[in-house]
Amino acid sequence: MAKLFIFGIGGTGVRVIKSLVMLLAAGVDMNVSEVVPVIVDPHQSNSDLKRTIDLLENYQAVQNKLQVGSSHDRSGFFKTKITTLQNLVSSRDMLSSTFSFHLKDVQNEQFRDYVDYGSLDKKNKALMSLLFSEGNLETEMDIGFIGNPNIGSVVLNQFKDSEEFMHFASNFQENDRIFVISSIFGGTGAAGFPTILKNIRNAQSPLPNHEWIRNAKVGAISLLPYFGVAPNPKSKIDKATFISKSKAALSYYERSISGINAINALYYLGDNTTKDYANDPGEGGQRNDAHFIELVSALSIIDFVGMEDGLLTTNNGKAMQPVYKEFGVKDDKETIDFIGLGDRTQELIKKPLSQYMLFNLYLQQQLQKRINKQPWSDRKQPKINQQFVSAPFYQNHLSAFNQHFSQWLKELQQNKRAFVPFNMEVNKSNLFEYMNGIQPRSHWNPLAKDHFVLFDEELNKAERQVGSPSVEQKFMNIFYRATRNLLEKKFGI
Repeated sequence: MAKLFIFGIGGTGVRVIKSLVMLLAAGVDMNVSEVVPVIVDPHQSNSDLKRTIDLLENYQAVQNKLQVGSSHDRSGFFKTKITTLQNLVSSRDMLSSTFSFHLKDVQNEQFRDYVDYGSLDKKNKALMSLLFSEGNLETEMDIGFIGNPNIGSVVLNQFKDSEEFMHFASNFQENDRIFVISSIFGGTGAAGFPTILKNIRNAQSPLPNHEWIRNAKVGAISLLPYFGVAPNPKSKIDKATFISKSKAALSYYERSISGINAINALYYLGDNTTKDYANDPGEGGQRNDAHFIELVSALSIIDFVGMEDGLLTTNNGKAMQPVYKEFGVKDDKETIDFIGLGDRTQELIKKPLSQYMLFNLYLQQQLQKRINKQPWSDRKQPKINQQFVSAPFYQNHLSAFNQHFSQWLKELQQNKRAFVPFNMEVNKSNLFEYMNGIQPRSHWNPLAKDHFVLFDEELNKAERQVGSPSVEQKFMNIFYRATRNLLEKKFGI
């Protein structure tokens, strides 16, 4: 199977990747062997970026343990490999070990310093003044391009000469695919999408594999406004400009992207139902709640890799049959659960997310109470005991990942528009009421008031069916099988 390279640009790109990782952890199928995220964001200190990097690293740590040997259930949790660009490169000392591409010469610099404005002659300074306002020139670039794609288009041109782009090219194979995530109403995303796409479609020698890259199957999602920002006289970001900037970017995209068939599949998303976030572009700022639109954006990536090769043919950098897609829900409500999604979307995510939610509920509420007291825990080697729970795999990685998962769901629920698939307040006596809008079947054991007893029954059955791989594989396999069986018995899913 082929690889998928994902270029996540700016804050929106970072948050969409986060939603994709949640779906992959739950076991949503990706028609690729490997996902390679490359995050392009000059604002390296922002909270959203840090949270997503931490999430990716924990996913990678869990997944690496599950892929040792061949006994891991390939239909299970964390089945899709996520790796860094560095892991594809033999000379790893050249690249960062994180998922983020580090822009050069932007730390602690204003844009005027980046373009060496002070050394320009009088005529060139006059030209710069026509193209860039004084506010543009004074922009601190290490917090992003804060709604100024004209600045971003200059700075991001360094991408084509970077070590990261060279090693991406070296490891790109004929059947690999590329997906670009960006917003259209800001600065970094609006500038980054056409810049990266241009470098792909114009790939030439001596760039390695330039013909494969130029004719690659490329998909992208460009997000229209789906949130606002609160007024802040100290900030240069003003939500009143979002629509005008989107119109300007769409006009440019029509000429330079869709108008010249530069993209194979382009997805557009936006929403009129919005919520204002804190307007803080500075150090440590940009911590936005997870949003339903970002989850849908992640689904566009899964849709893209599921498209047949014949629908995505490219010749000399031109898409032969460009595809343009949008997304809709059944009812225009401010609060959406699984039932409000289209049938195809439900089929894709309802079961895996519901399984992972059950898994997470057991770990949060019952694991410490029941470990060493159930046959699935200590009937045979390797035993799932307190030592396992205290080890780095569970304590530092899986548990940390699940904290992100719980927080992600809470943020989706409190956002606008809200996505509320689960009741987060269930306990042992109403466990199977955790799916909003979906009624459980009657208990097959009417005497069981502790619903986690029914969970243990399925864990015990699952434990008999698996072999004796590593303790990490055993733990994840039996919980995957148990949650799958519980969903079928209780909900017919």
